[in-house]
Amino acid sequence: MHATTAIMGDTVGMTQKHCILIGAPVDCGKRRRGCLMGPDAYRTAGIAEAITALGHTVADVGNLAPAPVTPIAHANKALYKLEENVGWCETLQSAAESNAPSGMPIFLGGDHALAMGTVSGMAAHAASINKPFFVLWLDAHTDIHTLDSTDSGNIHGMPTAYYIGREGFDMFPPVKSPVKTENICMIGLRSVDPEEHAALAEMNVDLADMRRIDEGGIRAPLAIFLEKVQEAGGILHVSLDVDFLDPSVAPAVGTTVPGGATDREAHLVMEMLSDSGVVCSLDLVELNPFLDDRGKTASLMVELTASLLGRRVFDRPTRSHG
Repeated sequence: MHATTAIMGDTVGMTQKHCILIGAPVDCGKRRRGCLMGPDAYRTAGIAEAITALGHTVADVGNLAPAPVTPIAHANKALYKLEENVGWCETLQSAAESNAPSGMPIFLGGDHALAMGTVSGMAAHAASINKPFFVLWLDAHTDIHTLDSTDSGNIHGMPTAYYIGREGFDMFPPVKSPVKTENICMIGLRSVDPEEHAALAEMNVDLADMRRIDEGGIRAPLAIFLEKVQEAGGILHVSLDVDFLDPSVAPAVGTTVPGGATDREAHLVMEMLSDSGVVCSLDLVELNPFLDDRGKTASLMVELTASLLGRRVFDRPTRSHG
């Protein structure tokens, strides 16, 4: 009876949300091009229609553009498109703060550098309403490098470092409300380099790598974290990277790492998030439609968004890529 109840959960009684789609065609956080097309791929895959079918309302503000930034000198000559990344951070920080009071921002990326602005902006919003702020980072990577520690120079590997307030980001907009490291949970990790390991060893971020998930399942670490958010009366920002998923189900990403979450594991995460009632905002990042297979990845990311917003197992449509 218990199993039947869980399977047959539906959207009845779920609070209606006003979802604000914010296009963030950020394609400067790394050198491999293609994430520029991400926001429109989500729209083509029917993200607005999937949300409204669940009884929510949608406003699409279109695609944003980075604020203009004057040239910046930095000792690390490997840094890629620093000024453009700073401009995007400013734009998205402002977009998060201005849109969060009227609904649930869903940021359509764009590479993960966009989280510098989205997370810091949502953290500032949480502070303005006196709510504890938490981040769920669904990613193969921790993205905790700084401008000084990176060898690649790719800024999509730095958003966590920025929004927690690590040093070295003076040329970026100030982080008004740095995220407490104990309020961050990272699930799906499987590609963390020595510098990131060393940084994390000094912090109390909740880390769930794929071995921990293989051994104990994906439910346990998420359930513990969500209980923490609920007990604090907090709100939660979810940052979902395509490479959280296994490349076999989500090939459209330039940073594929084998051994990621299955589509079923990912749907369980989203369903649990929906049940929790604490999610205030969402990033959908690193989708590179140029690398996709007939829209397979974009469609899965839309389906996961629908699960977060109340779709359950019995409600999911049959997928066709013919």
